[in-house]
Amino acid sequence: MSDAVREIAFDTETTGLEWDKDDRIIELGAVELINHVATGKTFQTYINPGRPVSEATIRITGITDDDLVDKPGFEDPSIVDAFLEFVGDATLVAHNAKFDRGFLNMELQRCGKAPIPEERWVDTVMIARKKYPGAPASLDALCKRFDVNADARTFHGALLDSQLLAEVYLELLGGRAHRFDFGGQSQAQDGARAPAVQRPSPLKAEISSEEQSTHTEFIETLGEDAIWKRYA
Repeated sequence: MSDAVREIAFDTETTGLEWDKDDRIIELGAVELINHVATGKTFQTYINPGRPVSEATIRITGITDDDLVDKPGFEDPSIVDAFLEFVGDATLVAHNAKFDRGFLNMELQRCGKAPIPEERWVDTVMIARKKYPGAPASLDALCKRFDVNADARTFHGALLDSQLLAEVYLELLGGRAHRFDFGGQSQAQDGARAPAVQRPSPLKAEISSEEQSTHTEFIETLGEDAIWKRYA
């Protein structure tokens, strides 16, 4: 799988909306994708932001100051180093990527880490607006459009939203058929499907010898121009 595409569907929950002021990240969630399909590997952590969580955030996420008081700060290696190790050099897929990129890079810079450049981000809002101009592009709206089950989303949560985003992203790219292949082969570079792997030995025939004999006798009654004889 040396040519596999590795991406990370990613989401943050924050104390407020302004990363360039005093707001901070309170939760990180991430889902690993290989060739646009979730592998089952995830990352999730809560973070003590060192400041109060806004009332709006509490209503949306259900996360309170009391939930975060005993959690480490973003700069703790158990958070920043573990997250960067999970991401590696993968592309980050986010819904409204500008928001999550602003918060993540602010936190990285606060603890002396290099920011993740814009070219390593994919914004699913931009993809949705280009593909469905004029239609709602929220994550909830796209879940409904693609029949992605979001019943568990009574509150916003970084990991749950990343998991929903992973499904929506795949649908935005064309659905599961976009990456479906036989024998685990990758799609060809030009977008054409790679050839199917041939079976090492033919499947055993399910037809009985008596049925085969009856079929042969029937074919003989159809004359020499029968298509079964021409392509036998």
